[in-house]
Order: sequence, then structure tokens, then C-alpha cells
Amino acid sequence: MSEPARGRSEAASRSVHVHAPARLHFGFLDLHGGLGRRFGSIGLAIDAPGVRLTASAANGLSVSGPEEGRVRGYVHAAASHLGVAESVAIRVEEAIPAHAGFGSGTQLALSVAAALARLSGKPFSAEDFSNALDRGNRSGVGLSAFTEGGLIVDGGRDATGAPPPVIARLAYPDPWRVVLILDRDATGIHGSREQRAFAELPRFPERQAAEICRIVLMQVMPAAVLAEPQGFGAGITQIQRLIGDHFAPHQGGRYASPAVAEALRTIADQGVAGYGQSSWGPTGFALMPSEADARALVAGLDRPGPLRFLIARGRNTGAEITTA
Repeated sequence: MSEPARGRSEAASRSVHVHAPARLHFGFLDLHGGLGRRFGSIGLAIDAPGVRLTASAANGLSVSGPEEGRVRGYVHAAASHLGVAESVAIRVEEAIPAHAGFGSGTQLALSVAAALARLSGKPFSAEDFSNALDRGNRSGVGLSAFTEGGLIVDGGRDATGAPPPVIARLAYPDPWRVVLILDRDATGIHGSREQRAFAELPRFPERQAAEICRIVLMQVMPAAVLAEPQGFGAGITQIQRLIGDHFAPHQGGRYASPAVAEALRTIADQGVAGYGQSSWGPTGFALMPSEADARALVAGLDRPGPLRFLIARGRNTGAEITTA
């Protein structure tokens, strides 16, 4: 039985398999916050990389595969939130690269919590678990990528600290592809460094926040609905420039990885409309109108060195949770 992530409670299962998508974070809408909400985000669920794990009922807690330490921590938090014992064996078959701009922590945490809830016959809601798992602190894109997928826009956080509301969710055009540019030798800013960066950066200019919101509403979203790759890509690139230059003092430039930055310069020189860096990086991306265009781009970029290239699709469904 396969069901979407946003599901009902049911009798306890003996084994649960979860496949959750990674997400790209294209940028914040309003870092100024003068209207009472701060951050706001636009992002995309993608079909690769992803989380794949299997959880089975057990007498105690055991974890195998990558990200063992993180998984154990998420089991502790989820079990406490659900009020159940940590009686589960989890095997992680695939993990999203950590601190690379894919939202790996959110997807892994929600996958573990969803599996434990299903095993225990308890209801699961990504929003309810966000505080318990310390997820979705600034962006609601990761939560919505897990539950629904697609191109996601959230409305930022208000003073209550509640998860950001998703204000738009659009299907990403099926023919479009995303070329991911991964740097094996670099990681993005995270943890205390990320918190310090947000604390130390100057207030984002109100005029630029307004420009980003206008680009999202009047260029990026209509282009996605009408499947116009040039307009969509150009809008994302402009958002990237405004956000990247603001964060440049803390990541060494508009992009965190010099190798990724060089690849993105080449991509821009070739006339690609949409490109940038996901979140704090170091992963870069190029938005391509077709599989053939994506393959041709990778063929021209792929060479010995720290970079690895992956062609992904937008994923218009959330995590799959299969019980046995």
C-alpha cells in the first residue's frame, strides 16, 4: 500500500518504507520583515537525491546505514512527541547529502517521524512535528516538499513562531529538468555559523524585498503555469543575484563554492536563463527546458575535479509511505 505523506492514522504496521524528495531553495522573499512576516521562500521538490529508509517494529532501537547519529536523534524526538517507545529498527538505504543545500535534515527528520508514527498507528502531520524535530525554522518549503511536492511559495514566519504558511503550490512542468552541480569538497554554512550569519547581516533593503516579491508573483509563478522556461529562469536568476549578494560576506561571494561559481559562469556565458545556488550551497543548479538540453549542458561541463553533475526532475508529489 502506497500513500502520500499527508495521511490518516491507521492500525500499527510491522514495516514501513519511506521515500522522500530533496528540495531546492531558490531564495527568500522578504528578509526585511517590515510587514510583520520575515523570510518567506520559494523552492522546488526534486526527484533526486532523496531519502529512502525502512523502519520495522523491534524490541529496541537500532539504526543502520548513513546518518546513523541524526536518525537516532530524530527517533528520540519523534518518540517523545508521539508518546511511544523507541522500539524500531531503521535501515537507511539512501540519504540526501548533508549541508549541501537540499534540506537533508528536514527530509530525514520527517521520514523518521512518519515511519515511527505509521508503525505505532499514530496520526502524522509534518506541521505538528516541525517544532518537535526543530525543522522549518525559516522556510516552509521543506515541510511542503515532504507533504505535497511541486513548486512552493511560503509566506514567512510571524511573531508566533508557527511554521510558515504555504501560500502557493504549483505543478512544475514535466519536460523541465534541473542540472545539479555538487561540490564533493565543500559544505554549506549550517548550525551556529548560520545563526551567526543571520544575526550579523544588515537588514535587507525594503526596496529589494519588494522587487523579489514582484518577480515571484508577476514573473516566476506565471511562467511556471504557462511553462515558459526563459521567463521562469530569468526570474529565479535575478532573485539569486539579490539574495546571493546579501549573503556574500558570510559565504565568500555570491556562491559558496569557487568551483561551482566557475561552472555557473560558464553556464551563464552559454545563455542559460536560470541558474544559481540552493540555500547556503554549495550545490548549484541550472534550469533547463528539456532532458536533451540538460544532457548537452552536462556533457560540456563534466570533467575531472571536485564537481559532480546530476540531472533531476521537479517532483510534483510528496513523500511516499508504503506499509507492509
